[in-house]
Amino acid sequence: MSRIQIGQIGIGHEHASGKMDALRGLSDVYEVVGIVEEPGPDWPSRKAYEGLQRMTEDELLSTPGLQAVAMETNNTELVATATRCMERGLHMHMDKPGGETLEPFRRLIDGCRERGLAIQLGYMYRSNPAIKFCLQALREGWLGEVFEIHAVMSRYDDDHYRRFLARFPGGAMYNFGSHLIDLVVAMMGRPQNVVSFRKATRDDGLNDNGLAVLEYPRATATIRSAVVEADGMKHRRLTVCGTKGTAEVYPLEHPWDRQRLDPLHVRLTLREDNEEYAAGTHIVNVGVMNGRYEDQLVELARVINGQIENPYTYDHDLLVQETLLAAAGYTK
Repeated sequence: MSRIQIGQIGIGHEHASGKMDALRGLSDVYEVVGIVEEPGPDWPSRKAYEGLQRMTEDELLSTPGLQAVAMETNNTELVATATRCMERGLHMHMDKPGGETLEPFRRLIDGCRERGLAIQLGYMYRSNPAIKFCLQALREGWLGEVFEIHAVMSRYDDDHYRRFLARFPGGAMYNFGSHLIDLVVAMMGRPQNVVSFRKATRDDGLNDNGLAVLEYPRATATIRSAVVEADGMKHRRLTVCGTKGTAEVYPLEHPWDRQRLDPLHVRLTLREDNEEYAAGTHIVNVGVMNGRYEDQLVELARVINGQIENPYTYDHDLLVQETLLAAAGYTK
């Protein structure tokens, strides 16, 4: 099929340059027509955008043949920007999270649903092969009935980033725990109840240490996210415990060196044999992750081209956002 014409609005999001690198690397799938740079006094490296045509938002959205837009503005502008693109009938990749209130995000999702537009949220672990293996283990019944999920996504941040993150009362849970909530909702669906714990280790206005407990009829899921953990990015993990077995992913990725080709592994422990694995413990090599964003963006192209249905539905994205707001303390 012909390449999808896509533009990017914003360079302020922390994933913005990585998304553009991925889009430009997928030159057989996408044609990047331009970039809209919002004003900013101290943006990250602009190397990813070298040689691209700079446009205003209206110029980009009026480009003949434009099919899709990647939303990479600062968090506070994501939903409003995506809504304008939706109203122009454009497919989109929108980075996360989906705002601090539910209704604007709901209107965006409903608008995409009514127009048949693809919207893909930037939850990067969706394309992680270790996470896909865990979802397969659940679907196949290898783990039995889940009774416990434990997920951690932390890091260590300096004062500059802490000042940015302090703008959001949900703090670390809102920004980073969102990735984990996306996974838990994919595995377990709507929780019966969500309890949020927001803690601050300093007196600088940032809730830098978050815990959320998601309650299900026969299970609980704990989500932890902090930005004060030494070498925290290496300690990110997911553990799924069921009545027949446990699957553990540790680490979730190799973010400290994105170029390394080390495969990811899942520690799978089973109480009984199944058609694929014998009872006991297996260290399953699930292969190398093809970058953080590439596989997800290829998936978006396939959705836009009508080759597959979006595996993450409108209702899923809406439920993730609703659950996130509760987990980050925005709703009671």
